Order: sequence, then C-alpha cells, then structure tokens
Amino acid sequence: MSNRSPDILFQLIKSLEKSEKRHFKLYIKRSSAKEDLKIIQLFDAVDKLKEYDEKLLLKKLPGTEKRQLYNLKTHLYKEILASLRLLKSADSIDLQLNEQFDYAHILYKKGLFMQSLRILDKAKETAKYHQKFNFLTLVIALEKRIESLHITRGMLDRVEQLSAEANEVSNHIDTVSRLSNLALQLYSWFIKHGHARNEKDEMRVIQFMQDHLPPNAWKQTGFYERLYLYQSYTWYAFIRQDFLLYYRYSQKWIDLFQSQPLMIRVETGHYIKGLHNLLNAHFDLRNFQKFDITLKQFEEFSTTDRVVENDNFRIQAFIYIASAKINRHSMMGTFKEGLPLVPGIEEKMNDYALFIDNHRILVLNYKIAMLYFGSGDYATCLDYLQKIINDPTDLRDDLQSYARLVHLLAHYELGNTDIIESLARSVYRYMSKKENLTVIEEEILKFLRNSFDVSPKKIKPELEKLLSKIKHLEKNRFETRAFAYLDIISWLESKVYEKPMSVIIYNKYLASKKRLYH
Repeated sequence: MSNRSPDILFQLIKSLEKSEKRHFKLYIKRSSAKEDLKIIQLFDAVDKLKEYDEKLLLKKLPGTEKRQLYNLKTHLYKEILASLRLLKSADSIDLQLNEQFDYAHILYKKGLFMQSLRILDKAKETAKYHQKFNFLTLVIALEKRIESLHITRGMLDRVEQLSAEANEVSNHIDTVSRLSNLALQLYSWFIKHGHARNEKDEMRVIQFMQDHLPPNAWKQTGFYERLYLYQSYTWYAFIRQDFLLYYRYSQKWIDLFQSQPLMIRVETGHYIKGLHNLLNAHFDLRNFQKFDITLKQFEEFSTTDRVVENDNFRIQAFIYIASAKINRHSMMGTFKEGLPLVPGIEEKMNDYALFIDNHRILVLNYKIAMLYFGSGDYATCLDYLQKIINDPTDLRDDLQSYARLVHLLAHYELGNTDIIESLARSVYRYMSKKENLTVIEEEILKFLRNSFDVSPKKIKPELEKLLSKIKHLEKNRFETRAFAYLDIISWLESKVYEKPMSVIIYNKYLASKKRLYH
C-alpha cells in the first residue's frame, strides 16, 4: 500500500480502526433516511483501495462524474471528522471544552444570556483545572461580549473580575508562547543540523538562547512555563553535546509530570517525548541501570488505555521504545541478540508508514544498520545505510554524514579495495561541504585512504597509532558525537586486539557493572 498518497480522504480512511468505521456508518445512517447513501458507497470503495486511484474509483461509482466525485469526497471527509468528534469527545479535554463553548455560543445567539454564562463558568473552571489557558481567552472574550452588550445582574461585580482575569491570562499566554517558541526553534535547529559541529555552531546556539529566553523565565511556576523551559534547556544541552546537562533537564521534564500526574493525561504526547529524551540521556551517559528502569517505566505506560486507545500516542510510543531497545543492545554490545527485533519493527513501520515522519524513519534505519554492523553482517548494513543516503529530504546533516562514513567502513570490512579510495574521497568532500568533519573523522578517513598501500604485516601498528591518536579525544565535547553515532574506539580496538566489536563493547559493559557494584 502506498501510504504516502497525497489524497487526504484516502489517508483519513486508511487511518480508521474497525470501531471507528463501524461508528461512522451508524452515525451516517442515523442522520439520513436513505440506506444507500452515495458517501457510504464512496467510503467502502476508498476503503478497499490499496493505493489511491481516481480512475478505478470512478469505475466503482457508476453514474458519478469527476466533478461530482470532488464534492462527494469533500462531504465524506467532513462527515468522518464529525463522526470522530462524537466518538472521541469523551477522551479529550480540548474537545469537551470546545463543545461547551459551542453550546454557550448557541445559547448566546438565542438570547439566553444567563444560561450561556452558566455554561461558560463551568467551562472556565474545567479549563483552569487542566491549565488550558488558551481556551480561557475564548471564554473571557465571550463573557466580556455578553456583559458589554447586555446588562446582567452580576455585571457590576464581574467587570473588574473579568478585566483582571483577561490581563492575567494574556500575560501567561505571552510567556508560554515565548518559551514554547524557543523550545520549538531549538528542536528545529537540531532536526536540521544535528549536534553542534564546532565552536562557531555552539556560539550561535548560546547567543540564540540568550536572545530569546524571557528574562523572567526562571520565576515562573506554572506547569506549561516550566515544561517549555525544561524542553528548551534539554534541546540546548543536547545540541551542545553537554550530555550531563541534557540528562538533568530531561529528568526535570519527567519530574514535572510526576509532581502533577493529572497533566500526564492532558499532555500525554509531551510526557512520552520526555521519557524518550530521558532514555537517550541515559544512553549517552551509559547509565545502564537507570536506562533499564526508565525503559521499563515507558513500556508499562505504553500498555495503558491512554496510549493504546490513541493512534498518535501508540505510534509515538512504538517508535521511541523500538529506538531504545536497539540502543540497549548497542551500548551492551549484544548486537546479534538485537537482530530479532528488526522484523517486528519493520512490520510496524510499514503499518504506521502513513503517520511516521521521515526523520524518525531515517533514525530507525540508521539504528538498524548499526545492529547489522555490530553483528558483522556488513552487506545488510549497507542496504539500510543506502536508504538514508538515497533519501531526498534535507534532514539531519549529521546523520547523513555518518551514514556515509559507516557505509565506507562496511565496504572496508568487506574488503572492497577497488572502491575504498574513491569512496573515502567522496565521503570527505561531502562532510567537508556540510562542515561536519571533526578531528576523529579526518583521521579515520586518512587511514582508510592509505590503508591499502600498507602491507598486512604493517597494518596493525598503523591501527594502534590511529587508536592512540583519537582515544584521548573521547572526552572532547565536539568529538563525542563520533562515539554517539558509532563507537569508533571500540571498532578500532576490535581491529587491534583481533576480537569482534561486539565482544569489546560487551566487556566494557561488564566492567562498568562491576565498578557499579563495588
């Protein structure tokens, strides 16, 4: 199935579950006297399509012209959304609040002002309880309109109260807006560029943070102010590869939800994203024990009704948990044990292809490629890396660069001597153009370009020299991404000590556990 079809009706129908399809048909039949509605026929016809094909669709709807089809599709799209709104309203605070506002507006239009105000009062309390301040703006605006155009019994007492509420909500929304903008812009920077490549990149990010962080940000105590503040510092630290700071703010992000459990339901997506970042922080710092605790917490949460019954949350949880499980095998060196995960992940990726953004697909493909690289299956590793290299989107320069570097290393492992030199030059040009070359990467590329001019007897001393050159860079902040994307030290050690890379990493994991318990 071509899940990337641009037809929005096709996408919407393919996203529906059986219960949602059943509810839609009941909804349509209740609201119509005709059993053979054309939109039901259209719904069934589209539902049976594997790929969107308008010519085939018209054949399945005899008597329908192309112009009529457009109108039918528009009508069907609106009716499906109306049906979903009814079905999902009990599960969404936003939908419930908007429904109450709609009722209040209808009563206002009917001239039933006091009834309208009563509903608005209840909606306002619900909004405050769930910290939905943007909704409060709508409520207060309608309240002010009623009070200014119609004299109600409580007008004299309410005028000052409404004015004060309006000012308070306005100030709150302004602060939240500025902080959420900051968090989103920093995240966008990472999606485009990845980690800071050098001091120039880092200074740009530091300056951006100083220019856009509201001066009163740390004085704010509201949930959303704190959430977006912690998110901003999470991305700020991650871009700068300050993984300890990244861990601290990822933990604050989750602690905020733990201190206000109600908000886990209200902002489930942000909670899931926070768990994902906390897992990444544990991975970057090799906090093995805390990683397992957080992963267990995440997996348990993913089985709750809140996640299982919501398409978006279920898919989001799948992506992040799949990524974490691969990371776990990567940091323990159990690459071969991780391979059985791949078929299930790929099956889900295919099922959810309509809903997974391209960035996530790139990341998962890279992680799967690294499982095969660590397992010694370099040919399959190349297949997954090729998916990244051939991707037409302009995302993650760093990921694209490392896909090419690992692609080169896989060919080196396979002994494809005839292409190594030209491939190394190509990778060097690409990474230089993207300003993605660090000292470690330059040394690796230099070694690979010259390696086939060195006799087999002399290659081991050359590898030892290279390992010695780059091992001391392990703690250099601008070099750490070389170890996050590819454990290059362990790869070199596997060559020097003539052991599989998986064994080298696993022994480090065991040594780390031993230090922890002693």
